[in-house]
Amino acid sequence: MIKKEGRFSTKQKTSPSIWKISISGILQVILLFSSIFTVGGFFSRYAWYLDIFSHFRFQYFVFLFLISLLSLVLKKWKILIVSVVLCMVNLFQIIPLYVSYENTKTIQPDKSSEVELKISKESGLEDTGKNRDEDNESEDSHGSPGKQVAVDIIRSEGSTVQDRFKVPEGFERIPVEEGSFQEYLRSLPLKPHGSIVKYYNGNEKGRDVYAAVIDMDVGDRDLQQCADAVMRLRAEYLYGKGFYDRIHFNFTNGFKADYVKWMNGNRIAVEGNDTYWVKKTGYSEDYKVFRQYMDMVFAYAGTLSLSAELKAVNVDEMEIGDIFMKGALPGHCVIVVDMAVNNTTGEKIFMIAQSYMPAQDIHVLKNYNSQEISPWYSINFDEVLETPEWTFYKDQLMRFEN
Repeated sequence: MIKKEGRFSTKQKTSPSIWKISISGILQVILLFSSIFTVGGFFSRYAWYLDIFSHFRFQYFVFLFLISLLSLVLKKWKILIVSVVLCMVNLFQIIPLYVSYENTKTIQPDKSSEVELKISKESGLEDTGKNRDEDNESEDSHGSPGKQVAVDIIRSEGSTVQDRFKVPEGFERIPVEEGSFQEYLRSLPLKPHGSIVKYYNGNEKGRDVYAAVIDMDVGDRDLQQCADAVMRLRAEYLYGKGFYDRIHFNFTNGFKADYVKWMNGNRIAVEGNDTYWVKKTGYSEDYKVFRQYMDMVFAYAGTLSLSAELKAVNVDEMEIGDIFMKGALPGHCVIVVDMAVNNTTGEKIFMIAQSYMPAQDIHVLKNYNSQEISPWYSINFDEVLETPEWTFYKDQLMRFEN
């Protein structure tokens, strides 16, 4: 009886240690996969299928944070250290999406401009030469104080890009061909002045980086982000003109998604690394079917794939419709929606629009570096173009081939 009791007692004592070992093993396996997913996202420029890993940084952060807490409770110090490091790596990737721009960087206005304009009194800038009209000091402000656009440039009643924003004194809009993509972008409809950018889920964008919101649906899924917005604008123009055979985009794996095939009732099937067409329905030119096609493109294309479809152009040869593009992940892009030129000095200025993460309304960006001409940007920006949410370089200007 004593022996049996001893054996029984030994069994009860070893059970907890076995339980701890199994939990430790599970944590190590989970941490291994978390490490692969976290690091894999940084290598998507070399292998297209790694692109998917870069889209779940927030989920990785939450998951690794929970692993860190569990490791702390179980006193698994090695697992804790690795999980905390990976947790911080993902945190640094998602912080820029939620921290206000003006809290991270203060940009002084460019005082070298010779253009004399009235500036909103709330911006804190001094008049460049003309007397202020006190009745207009706050009429055309948008967003938080200190980050305004020039009062003389805004027409609050304007309903398109070219109607809402006048050109600075001495400049004229660059002429474009009637019916062209350039004219389409310049004529994009805008939501009423003062409208707020909203995410796909209805939440409001908290960062004051935009001067106007383009009146175009964003959908109800987290799909239409930066490159997607550029593809959307291009495709909307071609669809509206009936140029269906020119609507095509490549997926990240190289698969060419032609709208004509989709329009003829074919649908795209994705199974692992294999992508192919499957006949599903009949012919349709309906806009709803077109939007379904675009959502499919948004899901499997991005900055990496779009950059491969564009050609590089010199900044001095910039045209409306050109794109500042950083294709390698993390990537971003903005599109030129209007341009003007000073016929005396030859200086060109341009206006840019973007979407961002998560999916959100396309919006015209402010220019914090030169608030006296915002939302216009001078083409003479040396090597670096600083926008409110991204930094581009002069050699990153690109253009659609056709």
